[in-house]
Amino acid sequence: MVEIRGIEFQANTDNDMGLEFYNLSHRYGFQCPNWPYFKDVQIDRKHYMAKSGVLSQTITTTMHVTTHIDAPAHVVQGTPFIDEVPLPHFFGSGLVVSVPKKKWEQITGDDLEKACGHAIRKGDVLIINTGWHKQYEDGDYFAYCPGLVPSAAEWMIEKGVKVVGHDTQANDHPLATAIGPQRNGPIMPHLEKEYLEWSGGTPWEVDFPEWEPVHNMLFSRGILGIENVGGDLDAVTGKRCTFAFFPWNWDRGDGCIIRLVAMIDKNQSYRIEAGEEF
Repeated sequence: MVEIRGIEFQANTDNDMGLEFYNLSHRYGFQCPNWPYFKDVQIDRKHYMAKSGVLSQTITTTMHVTTHIDAPAHVVQGTPFIDEVPLPHFFGSGLVVSVPKKKWEQITGDDLEKACGHAIRKGDVLIINTGWHKQYEDGDYFAYCPGLVPSAAEWMIEKGVKVVGHDTQANDHPLATAIGPQRNGPIMPHLEKEYLEWSGGTPWEVDFPEWEPVHNMLFSRGILGIENVGGDLDAVTGKRCTFAFFPWNWDRGDGCIIRLVAMIDKNQSYRIEAGEEF
């Protein structure tokens, strides 16, 4: 048991079900880190104890903040909204893999093959730990993240991955988004010169000639992406787990903030009910 504000609860790793629960989501709330062109999260107390004897809050937010899942319709026109995606795509078993990366490095298909090619199964949830979740702050995290590139998407499509999550800012390298020279970018134009120096003279439009290619490749094939994974990610890295990350039933939703949870049943004693009548 664990006591929280004077009330006892069953603990994440010590409970009657015999399961271990691990939170893989970053915090959400006042001044949480935000993608560079979104408005800040706004939270107002409509009612509070001194006023009404209850606490009720109103929230103004994008759904593409903190740990969240994208609907295919977020990027690919004419594809399903978040409420239209069947529920099995928000639950399942899979791997948490270590793919250490530094500033602006690419996450490739070869990286994924080396990390888990021997263990990946068709229909798996794949969670990638680059170590970048430790940099999750309102600053350099978004501009300098490593990121997935098309060869990684090709690998996931070939292996039949169901959902991919990662501790980086988007389902693409940041310079394949509007942070770089794509679509309504660059929203951070000073990075052009910096990338030229970092790359040894290669312009960013040469290394990243397409707008969000990984988003497009995955979403058009029904593979969803979870961005900004964090929390207790290191505790389950290198392990096969079961994951749950259900979104709101939001009509025409383009994505949703989620509580990504990894579960481990070491004793293999818990079961999902068979639905017998009572």
